[in-house]
Amino acid sequence: MKLLYIVLAQLVFSLPGAAQQTQKPPLHGKHWMAITGKPLAATAGAMTFQKGGNAVDAACAMLAATCTMWDVLSWGGETQALIYNPKTKKVIAINAMGVAPTGATPEFFKNKGYNFPPENGPLAATTPGTPGGLMHMLANYGTLSLEQVLAPALEMAAGYPMEAQTANSIEKNKDLLKQWPYSKKLFLTHPGQTREAPEAGEIFVQKDLLKTLTKLVDAEKAALKKGKTRKQAIMAAYDRFYTGDIAQEFVRGSTEQGGLITMQDLARWKPLEEAPLMVNYKGVDVYKMQQWTQGPVLLQGLNILENFDLKAMGYNSTKYIHTVYQAMNLSFADRDFYYGDSHAGPEEPMKGLLSKAYAKQRARLIQYQKNAPRIGPGDPYPFEGKKNPYLDLLKARGYEMDTTKRNFAPTHDLGSNTSPAAEYQERLWMGTTTIEAADKEGWVVSITPSGGWLPACVAGNTGVGMSQRMQSFVLDPTLNPFNVVAPGSRPRVTLTPSMALKDGKPFLSFAVQGGDTQDQNLLQFFLNVVEFGMTVQQASEAANFNTNQLWLSLGGSKTDDRKPKPGHILLNKSTPDQVRDDLKKMGYTLSFEDRTSGPINAIYFDWKHGSLWGGSSNHGEDYGIGW
Repeated sequence: MKLLYIVLAQLVFSLPGAAQQTQKPPLHGKHWMAITGKPLAATAGAMTFQKGGNAVDAACAMLAATCTMWDVLSWGGETQALIYNPKTKKVIAINAMGVAPTGATPEFFKNKGYNFPPENGPLAATTPGTPGGLMHMLANYGTLSLEQVLAPALEMAAGYPMEAQTANSIEKNKDLLKQWPYSKKLFLTHPGQTREAPEAGEIFVQKDLLKTLTKLVDAEKAALKKGKTRKQAIMAAYDRFYTGDIAQEFVRGSTEQGGLITMQDLARWKPLEEAPLMVNYKGVDVYKMQQWTQGPVLLQGLNILENFDLKAMGYNSTKYIHTVYQAMNLSFADRDFYYGDSHAGPEEPMKGLLSKAYAKQRARLIQYQKNAPRIGPGDPYPFEGKKNPYLDLLKARGYEMDTTKRNFAPTHDLGSNTSPAAEYQERLWMGTTTIEAADKEGWVVSITPSGGWLPACVAGNTGVGMSQRMQSFVLDPTLNPFNVVAPGSRPRVTLTPSMALKDGKPFLSFAVQGGDTQDQNLLQFFLNVVEFGMTVQQASEAANFNTNQLWLSLGGSKTDDRKPKPGHILLNKSTPDQVRDDLKKMGYTLSFEDRTSGPINAIYFDWKHGSLWGGSSNHGEDYGIGW
């Protein structure tokens, strides 16, 4: 009987998507789809579509709403977006990541006793990117006015009922918030009481933020009255934020609390349009942001996995889990050393890292008998016709080249075998939100915004929370010579929207929150759809697994706090006993959670029926509306 149970469990665990039930129904729409991390914000997207806006307008409205709700981000954070333009039939990338401010050098932070820039407070802040990114997208690709798009956010800033998740986060972090006067004034609505944070359902009013957003709308209106075009009027609001009175108050408030951001830093910063990186996986073109994000990890993983018959292995079989886990580790080892700001030197070897020949070389490192805890970065430079200029840094970090395998293996233990503590897992999964939008005209938007999350340091009387993304820089070039903090540079971030085209038309738009696990979950989501035939709702809820065999990008003041944990794997509690036993025998250390899928939000384009399918994770508050 026990043997029969094991066989049946394995059979169910490997069934394709068609047999899998979901906790939430898939969304269907003919005209548009709006999905994000909060129901109220998804409603803001729906309201914008109903005004006649396109997917870019709706995405901007959802972005503004989530920032206003402190949905683990705020207005002072950063925005990363992929946009499919149906007029050009091209995917473009919007880089609205802030930069390190004046004075942010390794020496500055080392002299203060830091091993990495701090996790919280004014010294954790890059320049704000989200306002500029939103206005750039809206001005160039939207159709509505800034006033129309900000209308839901303005109403919410005047007062909205706060949900329990945010209210409880404020209470949990109230001791930190009390260190910063403007944060204390904003968030602790019941000072001196046992619970000082707002209660769930309490109307939360943000007078300062309302004034700031109103100033943006006023700048747009004034420009229109002067005969300026729609685009010029929106950029007049942009100028008021980055060079006008809003900028002045932001800098004053930051400086008062010990921050480094100057007026010159704000004025010099600009959102950038980039060509995304792309690889083709079995006829599907998959697009990611450039290497200042971790997005190319997914592309490297697909290149490696293209060398294996994953479908024949079976969904989440022992062999499948092991193979995908190893491919992720190989990709993350490269990320941890070679990824950095593509707009600042030195130049990253992306041509080599994304070449199919390099992926084949890396794929040969995968052994089927056991985990490989001593995997290091590869050498992509020969695949660009160059010699690796960082051999001395790799040696200083404790790596030597295995010339037979073209892999830099550690000469000593560079990781930790201790089980991940709750604090470690929280840093690994640290969340943000995602935004997915599409319309019948063919516009598609995928955004993973973040920054300025609770406990946020608010910049003076702007009501704007400052980013904490400086912590993703390194101070030691032996960890990553491409990601060393420097004024004007962008940190290598975990934020990573995704888009895929098939036969030249939109196929999937997908994104997920969750720190270093983002491209792990997105890789498996994509394979769930392409290899196992799942719907986007099935794929967003499906049981994934995560590797801890990587350097953490967030949190931890000591180097040891961020070190890889070789062989540690997070599995879903539904994993059959036989698979668990097999993985243990292969050298894995297992941990389990009830939900391991994301949370993922996605849109699938059903060209056969001329409709849209939406998938919204069964985690937390992610929500979508279609029409």
